[in-house]
Amino acid sequence: MSVLKEHTGVSTLIGTPKEVRVSLNKSQAEQVLVVTFEHQNHSGTKILFENLSNLASSMFGLFQQQHQSRATLERLVEALVPPTPATPKILKEAAMLVKARKAVLESGDWLTAAELTQLAQLSTANPSAQPNKWKKAGRIFAIHHNGVDYFPAYGLDKDQDFRPLKALAQVIEVFDGHKNGWGMAFWFMTANSFLGGKRPQDLLASQSTKVIAAARDEVQGIEHG
Repeated sequence: MSVLKEHTGVSTLIGTPKEVRVSLNKSQAEQVLVVTFEHQNHSGTKILFENLSNLASSMFGLFQQQHQSRATLERLVEALVPPTPATPKILKEAAMLVKARKAVLESGDWLTAAELTQLAQLSTANPSAQPNKWKKAGRIFAIHHNGVDYFPAYGLDKDQDFRPLKALAQVIEVFDGHKNGWGMAFWFMTANSFLGGKRPQDLLASQSTKVIAAARDEVQGIEHG
């Protein structure tokens, strides 16, 4: 065991837990600050030890001069504690987001621009041209994943050569500024109490008026918290 710094009232001990324990048993100190390291083979470990020792000694001397209370010493301890990790709430929200996006992608309800172009029998010279025009005009939305846009198959009118349903444009307009593509995808696939527990995507073609009303109800809930 070694002593890097020792001043009146403060000392810094370096060694194994057993070595430090022996020294502490002989100490008359009223308070002890312990910093442990599981590994000490890092090239900067020695410098870190010296810096911590210098910091403790210098700040303790300053505290003595200013006659600081025990609360000040506790602030020193807080300064040496690592930053707080991500909270469980943040981790939980991230896990839920990953699960939701996975459910969307695995639902089988999504088409690439090329697949949409083929289904709607559009010009294949530039497969993404017309779907992108529809998206830009607010007639359909898309989710973006791994550099690719995917369009909702339930947003197409089978009786009109698979063009976007007119009601979809109204829902997109309602959600403008409130939900992005992923947000709308989650909403469409989730059971909705306003619709009697049914999913908006299942009623978009047959009961479009109710779906639009449900979208407005959703926005009102967002705006009023």
